Amino acid sequence: MFYIYILKCSDGSFYTGSTQTLDLRIAQHQQAYFSDCYTAKRLPCELVYQASFDSRKQSLSIARQIKGWSRQKKKALINDDWMEIARLSSVKIC
Repeated sequence: MFYIYILKCSDGSFYTGSTQTLDLRIAQHQQAYFSDCYTAKRLPCELVYQASFDSRKQSLSIARQIKGWSRQKKKALINDDWMEIARLSSVKIC
């Protein structure tokens, strides 16, 4: 099983990642195990979203897509608001 996850950092920002061992990865974030990681200077972080996939390729692809989303769209995903995700996806910014 492979996972994507979103953490809400202490400054209110979101961090999106993927892993095969979700519990371990969350613990690593909380302990600033990766000192250069975005979350290391924004602790504590809270797990606000997770989803599982059968393949690493699929989880990495979805994580990459979510990383490109706006904050509003990430919030809609966290809130399981698929109508808002669809609405935000159709908004054109000039």
